[in-house]
Amino acid sequence: MIARVGLIIPSSNRMVEQEMLGAFAPGVQAHVTRLRMTGANHLPFGELLPRIEEAGRTLADARCDVIAFHCTANSMQAGPAGERAIITALLRAGAPRATTTITAVQRALAALAARRIVVLTPHDAATTQHEAAFLREAGYDVLAAVGYALADSDAYCSTPAQFWRDRALETAQPDADACFISCANIAVFAVIEELEARLECPVITSNQAVIWDALCLLGCREPRAGLGRLFECRPSDPTSLVVNSSGQRRVIPA
Repeated sequence: MIARVGLIIPSSNRMVEQEMLGAFAPGVQAHVTRLRMTGANHLPFGELLPRIEEAGRTLADARCDVIAFHCTANSMQAGPAGERAIITALLRAGAPRATTTITAVQRALAALAARRIVVLTPHDAATTQHEAAFLREAGYDVLAAVGYALADSDAYCSTPAQFWRDRALETAQPDADACFISCANIAVFAVIEELEARLECPVITSNQAVIWDALCLLGCREPRAGLGRLFECRPSDPTSLVVNSSGQRRVIPA
């Protein structure tokens, strides 16, 4: 029986199909729909949310079993409440199961028991610090957060994976539990395993985490070769608990 994963991505993204579509488990098909939501097309969250819900309906029409809103920065745009609002909107649109990029990343970090993290992004300093602030609010100790201010989507897509390998090695922190390389529009898969060996800690990327989370939500248990230590982890329940900065435990909804 075929399972289907629906991905809602920015219209300018040209990396998701390259990195992700062939990396799902056998018997899992991925379907993509696009929204104009980044760069010059950036929308306030209140205007973006109904468009996410409508995009979710199109993927529900395609009988997707899991629907993911897959844009790292926009999934953090309105904080944890916005993350929950996106998932609620996708479920309201007919998604049997729903996730977002930052939800998947947090579930991945929880599965790896990673609390002290390094964050790298292709974004400018303001966006990078917003992502770091979101993660700190969610209870993570962000040891370093560095953005490289790549010029535009063309630069994001054309930057080779070796760039991210070299930047991660430069930014390495000896007490980090994980390195998170953020953004769905950059290539990192080719260097994940090399980086993990050299950093001696797990590497999480936006595209990798969403594949892993979607497969967990589908109940797939088959490890995926070449995508790092995360794929050796399977949460016993697709709903993960995360400790926030106040020491309170909150549920990331499935």
